[in-house]
Amino acid sequence: MKNSKKQANLGKKSGDTLDVISSLSHISIPTHIFRSSDSLAVLESIVLYLKDERGLSYHEIGVLLNRDERNIWTVYSRAKKKKLAEENEAQVH
Repeated sequence: MKNSKKQANLGKKSGDTLDVISSLSHISIPTHIFRSSDSLAVLESIVLYLKDERGLSYHEIGVLLNRDERNIWTVYSRAKKKKLAEENEAQVH
């Protein structure tokens, strides 16, 4: 009985994932986001762009990048801190 519930939930999750992927498959990433900051890693740049510019949720970004949404939140938070520190440093100089 437990296995059938687990399989049903797995199937539902899989369907949701496919729905998200098909609805967001048209998204392209501009190359200028990688040049805009020397301190950001590639994944940080992509997550920051998708969240701030495209307005995607952590879940949607996670599905697109095949990552857990908690990981996406961590990457986004770290990228925002780096970006803020970079902007503060630029204002000082």
